[in-house]
Amino acid sequence: MYTPDRNSKMADRAPRFVKHLMLAASIALASAWSYSAIAQSKPTVAYIAPSLDISYWQWVAYGVKQRAQELGMNYVEFTSENSPAKQMDNVRTALTRGVSAIVMGPVSSTSTPPVLRLLKSRSVPVAFAGIGPQSGQTDYTSAVTANNFETGKAQGAYVCKLAKERGGNKIAMLSLPQDRENAQKYMKGAQLSFKADGCELVQVLETHGLTVNEAVAQANDILTAHPDVKAIYGMYDEAATGAAKALQTRGLTGKVAVVTADGSPTTIRLLRDGAIQGIFLQEAVGQGIDATSQVFNALNHKPTTQDLALKEPLVTRETIDDPDVRATVKRVYPPSAGNY
Repeated sequence: MYTPDRNSKMADRAPRFVKHLMLAASIALASAWSYSAIAQSKPTVAYIAPSLDISYWQWVAYGVKQRAQELGMNYVEFTSENSPAKQMDNVRTALTRGVSAIVMGPVSSTSTPPVLRLLKSRSVPVAFAGIGPQSGQTDYTSAVTANNFETGKAQGAYVCKLAKERGGNKIAMLSLPQDRENAQKYMKGAQLSFKADGCELVQVLETHGLTVNEAVAQANDILTAHPDVKAIYGMYDEAATGAAKALQTRGLTGKVAVVTADGSPTTIRLLRDGAIQGIFLQEAVGQGIDATSQVFNALNHKPTTQDLALKEPLVTRETIDDPDVRATVKRVYPPSAGNY
């Protein structure tokens, strides 16, 4: 009778050991694949800002990130440092990382055609926030901006009214760069109101860096060149802050009206103090929220709105504490920025 020796028994056990090892490896591989599949099934939205040095674009980022979390999306962000070339590099990097959708505040409207061509070729939805694409472009999911033309008209009419109340009709403007479609719409609307209401736009100075110091210098240049100006029209928040500082230095607070678009803790405080006379609130956080909702809808084959122009309601010292205004302000900037 054959009796297996110790070596034979070990040889019989070896195949069973290998089988157990292979089974364990298969389970581990299946688990890893399952985890990877779950991770890949969670879409990622990339936010590409023209510059994250500017508070406005930080607030748009807050809205994008907040909405992405609510929708179960991953979030990554890039800054283009106000460079079209850097913006294009960011788009390519985002695509290499496998993002599902992009929300973008473009460096300029004229910089958008090559971006749109690339994203169309990859079938990646894109929503613009704050600044829309170049006129004539159609290959984008959504442009969530302010209703710039109508706001330009309303702001122009209000500024003209304030100038006349101060005994004149001459107005100066601190403008956004006019290579942006939102700035062009503001300008067109304002000019229509100035013409209709009998006011003269005597000087326009465009910003190069969106800084308060620049706006102070430009406001001083205007007041020196045109001492009979009775109102300053600001297209962006820092314009109002800079104009208010220049007027305070010259002892002209309240004698020359200041009205701006956007809104921030700083300009709301200046409004309460009477240093500026009106803000047309632009929902920076709201634009980020709504743009993210649009690309999420596109990814899930739900209806989208290609051009979504949010209203910019006028707020004054008398209306700042109205409940509706307070609700709107919460879509302008996040709690971390300051008091509402």
